[in-house]
Amino acid sequence: MSDNWKPSTKAVHSGTRRSQYGEVSEAIFLTQGFVYDSAEHAEQRFIQLGDDEFIYARYGNPTVKMFEERIAALEGAEDAFATASGMAAVSGALTSMLKAGDHVVSARALFGSCLYVLEDILGRYGVEVTFVDGTDLAQWEAAIREDTKAVFFESISNPTLEVVDIETVCALAHAKGALVLIDNVFATPVYSRAFEQGADVVIYSATKHIDGQGRTLGGVILGSRDFIRGTVEPYMKHTGGSMSPFTAWVMLKGLETMGLRVRAQTETALAVSRALQGHAGLNAVIYPGLEDHAQHALTQAQMGAGGTVLALDVKGGKEGAFRFLNAVQIGLISNNLGDAKTIMTHPATTTHQRLPEDQKSSLGITAGLVRVSIGLEDADDLFADFLQALEA
Repeated sequence: MSDNWKPSTKAVHSGTRRSQYGEVSEAIFLTQGFVYDSAEHAEQRFIQLGDDEFIYARYGNPTVKMFEERIAALEGAEDAFATASGMAAVSGALTSMLKAGDHVVSARALFGSCLYVLEDILGRYGVEVTFVDGTDLAQWEAAIREDTKAVFFESISNPTLEVVDIETVCALAHAKGALVLIDNVFATPVYSRAFEQGADVVIYSATKHIDGQGRTLGGVILGSRDFIRGTVEPYMKHTGGSMSPFTAWVMLKGLETMGLRVRAQTETALAVSRALQGHAGLNAVIYPGLEDHAQHALTQAQMGAGGTVLALDVKGGKEGAFRFLNAVQIGLISNNLGDAKTIMTHPATTTHQRLPEDQKSSLGITAGLVRVSIGLEDADDLFADFLQALEA
């Protein structure tokens, strides 16, 4: 692999391992274990693994290694550990590095499962978590302490699409010696420059844009080799959250087309958002790529594009949102995102339903809010479909 390759080339070729048969498409090494030449050979592997040696699929596998090396090359990270799901990546990255008495500062606008990990699981084990408004740099500065171990946030929040200033928050955290962990799903590896902007650890749900075609669950943690192999790997391999070889193969195939898919979805998301602005049936169209978004300038500087997800605040609250969702013909009602098919979600009653009403209100999750993940359908077809549904 050449370090000078452009991202689209890395997404197709990085990390490739070929067997003696010289296959074009990557092989699936669908095996749990590996055979040793001798007892001495087995002993040596357990003492020290070579660069291309494996013990057990929970510890590592050739197909999984290809995916890890390819996504690391694409993201500009030293190393990566592939996990069974996006939430295995979030919980594994945090839990592997934290212990009782540690302090974490997090943006409060998070996916519901991320909130559960921070509020319930880490709290249960004696980790102190301080939540801040991710868009308010003064709150970050006030909350990060000399003993803060980690800072965590979604670069674009789910589902209200607030954008956090990665470079500035990283500088504030590093000044106090804290590591910065970023859930970068909405930014996608296509638009991410998170390591360049100061992130220490970047986390993806590979279920989203990397697979992006509704087939498999997966996640990945990216960071320095010391963090991935010294902190994350021992925790993940002993607790069992590693990715399966078949899933890794699907993700490798997904990486090959991810750039084409995500750029097309982003172009459609912007077109649909602009076309729906000012519609009488909407209180607001929320999309970071729109000029009226509060962090539009930051979005352009940080990513260069608004991503594949928008949100519509439908008039009439829950009843209006439900009528809209039930009238849409092309978009599917589901709780995934980053898929080739347009997917719509009502966060207040699904992904964030466990939150109390006052917390939903503080996060901007209104009763009429609908999250829309734009797929690969024709933009004109989607716009026409949303228009007829808004008439309902």
